[in-house]
Amino acid sequence: MDAPVEVDRVLAPVDGSEESTRAVEYAVAIAERYGADVHAVYVFGEEVSRGIETGTIDEGDLAEETGSYLEELEALAASSDVHLSNSIAYGFSAHRKTQHPGSVILDCADDVDADFLVVPREPLTGEPGEVLEKAAEYVLLYASQPVLSV
Repeated sequence: MDAPVEVDRVLAPVDGSEESTRAVEYAVAIAERYGADVHAVYVFGEEVSRGIETGTIDEGDLAEETGSYLEELEALAASSDVHLSNSIAYGFSAHRKTQHPGSVILDCADDVDADFLVVPREPLTGEPGEVLEKAAEYVLLYASQPVLSV
């Protein structure tokens, strides 16, 4: 008989969209079922990453918007008595060709010791920076953890 699945931390990559919020809702439900925590990694898309590097995006405004969204996710998790931690990552780099949203998500999964991943699979914005949609297929192909694509 196989050993039961053990899940201590669920990773959910987010970008502020409704689709990524839905992924966190699934992550919280899984965490609640297994008595686990959730970690949300906010992944900045190419346009935002380049804007920060070139100074064309106001980092203060971006920090406020991102922080507000992450607070909403913390409240969502708290309503189910699930602890949610978070981090922020650049999905792209002008200096590292191998850095893209999929690799950033998998690196974060290793860094936070995630046992399970929940990623959105639907188009997020219809804009060129559909960060998580582009990453979902990569994560599904290369993750060593179980992945739920919602």
